[in-house]
Amino acid sequence: MSLRTSFTELLGLRLPIALAPMGGSAGGALTAAVSNAGGLGLLGGGNGDRDWLARELPIVTGGTDRPWGVGFQSWSAARGTVEWALEYQPSAVMLSFGDPRPLAGPVRESEALLIIQVTDLAEARQAADAGADVIVAQGTEAGGHGARHGWSTLPFVPVVADLVAPVPVLAAGGIADGRGVAAALALGAAGALVGTRFLATGEALLDPAAKKAIIEAAGEDTERNCVLDIARGSSWPRAYTARTLAHPFLDQWRGGEDELAASPRVRTDYDRGVQAGDLPPQPVWASQAVDLITDLPSAAEVVAWLAAGAQDALIRALGR
Repeated sequence: MSLRTSFTELLGLRLPIALAPMGGSAGGALTAAVSNAGGLGLLGGGNGDRDWLARELPIVTGGTDRPWGVGFQSWSAARGTVEWALEYQPSAVMLSFGDPRPLAGPVRESEALLIIQVTDLAEARQAADAGADVIVAQGTEAGGHGARHGWSTLPFVPVVADLVAPVPVLAAGGIADGRGVAAALALGAAGALVGTRFLATGEALLDPAAKKAIIEAAGEDTERNCVLDIARGSSWPRAYTARTLAHPFLDQWRGGEDELAASPRVRTDYDRGVQAGDLPPQPVWASQAVDLITDLPSAAEVVAWLAAGAQDALIRALGR
């Protein structure tokens, strides 16, 4: 059974699987490994940290001759940084969270494909109007940042696919095994964007303790919140909460976000707790699908496992 789709044809890929460009965690080695395995590796450029990008971009370009890309946060990355990253000749640039139009221009003027991630229908319409070559429909099951009050992946993907057709759509949010990839294809997506499953790989730039926490966690241990962004002094827009594993500060301040934001001591208390070892150095971003993540393979093994599982699931569904 073939897994060729409009997405694989557009980029010349073997498999309809993309690495979510998780800021700071999806580094050059992970990106190259996913691309080499037949998917689309997307480097986690996040807010456009030039020092981080200057270190990781050459790792990608030196590590693969297959299509790869880089992702940025629309609300925080600078246009100049996107233009600079384009000099490394990525096959695609993905923009997420916020109005992508100020950053879309340089991408449209380059040879790179424009991928835009959306969390609601207004964003989907905006992405289509901005000329997106691929649109990622992210459900609230996703780990890390996403819609505060949004759509679940199951109903969202087909609605977006119908809305923006014939633009290829990737499904994102709660996809951590081959059955999830197969479900994405059945919903009308042309592929799947996978994040948390790739965090628990040898190549991910993630603290070993955080990888261990993901492997040992359950979906019911995850929660969408903005508490940890506020506590860390992060300027993420409140519209985009983050799904994380349990955290002591979250237990202390859940429901008290406004008070937390107004407290002059919070950042100091948080930093002191991190330095003392009472708090983890970073929140652990994790999808509701963490129950399906039980090991620490290589990224190439994950890609092959996702593809084989998707084929098996589709064959079983068809009764063949």
